[in-house]
Amino acid sequence: MEIKKKDTEGSSLFTETSRIIGLTELNVDRDVDENREKADKWNLLLILSGAVCCLGSAVPAGFNIGVINTPENIIKAYCNESIRQRYGKEISEDGLNILWSAIVSIFLIGGVSGSLTSSMLSNKLGRKGTLVIGNICGILGAIVFLLAPMLNSVELLLIGRLLVGLSGGLATSLLPMYLSELSPLKLRGTLGVVCQLGITIGVLLGQIVSLDTVLGTESLWSYMLAAFSPLCILSLLLTPILPESPKYLYVIKELHEKAIDELKRLRNKDENSLRHEIATLEQERAIRAGINDWTMNRVVSDPCLRLPLLLVIFSQFGQQLSGINAVFYYSNSIFTTAGLGKSVSQYATIGTGLGNVFMALISASLMSRIGRRPLFLNSCYLSACCLLVLCLSILFTNTVNSMVWLSVLAIQAYVIFYGLGLGPIPYFIGSELFDVGPRPVAMALGSVANWGGNFIVGMTFPVLQRLIGPYTFLIFIACILTLSVFIRLYLPETRGKSTVEISSTMTLGFKSRVINCNS
Repeated sequence: MEIKKKDTEGSSLFTETSRIIGLTELNVDRDVDENREKADKWNLLLILSGAVCCLGSAVPAGFNIGVINTPENIIKAYCNESIRQRYGKEISEDGLNILWSAIVSIFLIGGVSGSLTSSMLSNKLGRKGTLVIGNICGILGAIVFLLAPMLNSVELLLIGRLLVGLSGGLATSLLPMYLSELSPLKLRGTLGVVCQLGITIGVLLGQIVSLDTVLGTESLWSYMLAAFSPLCILSLLLTPILPESPKYLYVIKELHEKAIDELKRLRNKDENSLRHEIATLEQERAIRAGINDWTMNRVVSDPCLRLPLLLVIFSQFGQQLSGINAVFYYSNSIFTTAGLGKSVSQYATIGTGLGNVFMALISASLMSRIGRRPLFLNSCYLSACCLLVLCLSILFTNTVNSMVWLSVLAIQAYVIFYGLGLGPIPYFIGSELFDVGPRPVAMALGSVANWGGNFIVGMTFPVLQRLIGPYTFLIFIACILTLSVFIRLYLPETRGKSTVEISSTMTLGFKSRVINCNS
């Protein structure tokens, strides 16, 4: 009896989804479609929501990724002196390297922790409430950074990195979901890119602020680490103005009138003009009916959700295993080898960051015009080609002088093609593959995979670089191509489709092979 009951629960989502879609196809008429097109427009509140999320949460997350690399020697010297003064002991070179690795990696541990807690917080406190928690963690982290040199405490530096990691983990898992739930169908892809755009801007700002001509000095490094905090404070002040997710209110909390009021405020339309969106909310509520709580165990064990969950996890994990952070790490040494000099090489690396931001802006425009699948796949193929050129050019650098400049071009091209789809799409694709019930858990697990992949690359790349040199990039190529095969086989096109329509195409699990379909 228990096995039969479990099977019935596992297939309930598919049965109910099919029934709802059948009702939808009978009830949607031309007038409703016209009203939906009228509602699919930008307005001040939607723009404000995207701007606050981008500047107040995504940019700080990227800032804390990009700010820590350049001032490594300065912070190491502080740690060494602090330990000598407080404990009367000299720390060895190996011990100092281990401590530095802890300072860098504890940020990633915080990111994983923030991602895991985001699903629970977003359903308990709401999407806005979780945004507030993330901003508070960021502000507390900045305060701790400022106190660290005053109190001569390396421990506070570690605590600060953990806090900003928590803030970053909450941001990367929550923002794509929240903005997807706010956006009309036509603008969903554009708003989905906001998280990636904010992270790339943050990384660039971190690189600029950490220059020794800005704040990357022995006396100002703590202010450098805390320089993102005004954005968190501004976001904290503006968050009460933002709308709560109508889907969260309608489906999760079942506050139907409040949800409709928020939807009218968000779209600046009357209730009659929003019949289609309200009908979609009712569909998702009906699908969730009878399921008290989408726990992590339930989402992982539900066979109907297995394929979309793997798509989210593999996309996020594969994005990091594409080697983007390793390429940024390697770029400075390549620019130096090209004879640009230390200072010029730093500015050239910043130029690479500018290219990343530029492509994030371009991809925001492309998402509403081109399907997710072709953008994702072409980005994978082109990125793999650039890494192959980079590998070969580095191998022949010592024999052919022009190969150094080919390496520089390969890095720039890789960053551009990465930003086309491999960069932005994994962050928000989970918000399109899942209904509002299991969505927070799926987004949290995807974010954990992203932070985990980042940690793996950060820990293994220096070792691989010493052992096999530029051949390391062949490993990244293999990871990209493996991901592209999985995406080509199983990722359905999501542009212009509701989550109800999308989820119904994948309920057969691995038998739902997109490559055999016309979608």
